[in-house]
Amino acid sequence: MTKISEGPYLIAIDQGTTSTRTVAFTLTGVPVATHQRAFNQIYPRDGWVEHDPEEIWSTVCETVSAVIADIGGASRAAAIGITNQRETALIWDRTTGQCVGNAIVWQDRRGAERCQDLRRSAIGGEIQKLTGLIPDSYFSATKLEWILNANPHLRDRAERGELAAGTIDSFLLWRLTGGGAEAIHATDATNASRTMIYDIHRQRWDETLLAEFGVPVALLPAVRDTASPFGSTATDLFGASIPVTALVGDQQSALIGQMCFEPGMAKATFGTGAFVLINSGHDAPLSRHKLLTTVGYRIAGAITYAIEGSVFNAGTVVQWLRDEAGFIADARESDAAARHSNRDSVVFVPAFTGLGAPHWNPDARGAIFGLTRDTTKADIVRAGLEAVCFQTADLLDAMTIDAGRTLEVLRVDGGMAANDWMLQSLADLTGVPVERPSYLETTVLGAALMAGVGAGLFSAVSDADQVRSVDRIYMPSESEDWRKSRRALWRRAVGRVLER
Repeated sequence: MTKISEGPYLIAIDQGTTSTRTVAFTLTGVPVATHQRAFNQIYPRDGWVEHDPEEIWSTVCETVSAVIADIGGASRAAAIGITNQRETALIWDRTTGQCVGNAIVWQDRRGAERCQDLRRSAIGGEIQKLTGLIPDSYFSATKLEWILNANPHLRDRAERGELAAGTIDSFLLWRLTGGGAEAIHATDATNASRTMIYDIHRQRWDETLLAEFGVPVALLPAVRDTASPFGSTATDLFGASIPVTALVGDQQSALIGQMCFEPGMAKATFGTGAFVLINSGHDAPLSRHKLLTTVGYRIAGAITYAIEGSVFNAGTVVQWLRDEAGFIADARESDAAARHSNRDSVVFVPAFTGLGAPHWNPDARGAIFGLTRDTTKADIVRAGLEAVCFQTADLLDAMTIDAGRTLEVLRVDGGMAANDWMLQSLADLTGVPVERPSYLETTVLGAALMAGVGAGLFSAVSDADQVRSVDRIYMPSESEDWRKSRRALWRRAVGRVLER
């Protein structure tokens, strides 16, 4: 951390799936104070995942207060930006601010059967055309539908305008701006684009989809630009009022934090899963490869779209190698283990929870192929890391076709981006240079930069590019023939998994 100065500082709240982190940045993008708090995961039934909204709110208050104390008080904070787990949904009382129940988390699968029916019906294609999304319980619409169907009294109250609903950003904004009847009920276009009821072309809640899911429009927040005046925090929260000037979904925030502002620029975030986004400019192409079209960001009414693909299992592969298989004692050992292996005949398809795009098969299950009597733990660790690279390469192939653009470099972040062996393997298997920034936490940095734009501290989003620095670039070092051979081996393994 750098020495604390007089500021001003940009405060970024990163409200994630397992923890909340708040960071204060200088206007040059240097982090000066960080605090993080974990919170509980609630599993009421198999496939159900919930969060206690009050616990989330508590972690936000704690981390923001601690960061503000570190920088010398709220008067030194120029603005707040919020980035969040995108599809998690909840409903609360407009007068009291109290939630009607737990938040239903993006990982929750209780709407899976409903979405299966939607994919088989005519409206499934309409959903993709309007929202850019493939019907899946991952998104917010079936979560809101479930809450309202579980208690008919809530639907009556929703239609009377007594309740408010939204993703986590909306809930936090409501609480930060007072939490009562006068609080701000808003979201931004990136979060709205993940609900499955938002028309990303007309930039409005879609009447047909609202009727399909039985969600009253009176329940929903106003949709604003990603960088926008969203109100100010209540004075009694942090000692002084601070403007909230940005809301942005977490993966779009990483796109911004990686400065992918030009069409064709792409980023990959390697966390529990892996999320790859490529900037498609002002075009919103309909994917032919089961990828998602989403809003990358919206500034001054101008929309930048992105094509998105997901790898369901990335960091979870290393967790499995460590915790279940016992092949490594610490995640950091995976790099050395992969280097120790001299065998590339083992192929690991880590479909623990299915395969994401471009296969989009939630029923697929994992397998390891090519085992022999002399296969070692290191060989399997290497295959696990390589599997993440293979899946990313599949995504990039599909995304560049959908976006109609050639990829010149892939910018990476997230916990696994610290693994040098994996990033070199990624460059070799994709044939694309892989660029790692000096500051890996680009999701929280993106929220801070958007807050700077919303507060008028940067005249344009591209002005923020000056804060980025590169740690290392990994150049492809293998031949095209080698690359084709390795990827053919992977495709055969995936084909066998999909046949089962």
